[in-house]
Amino acid sequence: MALTIFDLDNTLIDCDSDYEWGQFLVNKKLVDKDEYEAANRVFYEQYNDGSLDIHEYCSFSFKPLTQYSMEELATLHKEFMESVILPKIKPKSHALIETHRQRDDTLMIITATNSFITRPIANYFGIPHLIGVDPKIVDGRYTTEVDGIPSFKEGKVSRLNHWLEENNTALNGSTFYSDSHNDVSLLEKVDYPIAVDPDEQLEAIAKERQWEIISLKNDKN
Repeated sequence: MALTIFDLDNTLIDCDSDYEWGQFLVNKKLVDKDEYEAANRVFYEQYNDGSLDIHEYCSFSFKPLTQYSMEELATLHKEFMESVILPKIKPKSHALIETHRQRDDTLMIITATNSFITRPIANYFGIPHLIGVDPKIVDGRYTTEVDGIPSFKEGKVSRLNHWLEENNTALNGSTFYSDSHNDVSLLEKVDYPIAVDPDEQLEAIAKERQWEIISLKNDKN
């Protein structure tokens, strides 16, 4: 069975779930609006331009998670999923996933967004394997530290290599779908790199290297 990997944010869903979670917290008045919203925007811009310090960002984004129990967070995430994420799912995402499922491919999401946010989204899509940034848990509560290697840029490759070794799996026939130039190192590793509604940097790279470019939006092919 070939491995098919999907990036999540702005690939399968038409938003950045990490950024939107921060805005959700702002709108719920669970964080200071001016301070958090401004920092959230700066980190998002740094992600887009490739300058993000992932550990600094995680310390910032994990902090609200430390203030609630797992049960309280699950309730918040349910509301977030229904009000924010479901309306942002790209219309063609289900069909694309189903095509690979019908081929008996092994399905995986690899994302730089933390696993608290992304696990329920992966479950919604019926994708069994998720590699995300894992917040460290101590005494049943989240901390502001990253557990292990963050799955960001080359960290996605490192985490995937570890998963492949653990599962005695190879990348023969593998596919990776992503929108972001931050994922070039992983796109280079698979047999079939596919740019999905790519950012400007990735679009230029994909055209230069003759990678396939597709859209999952309704108004494009």
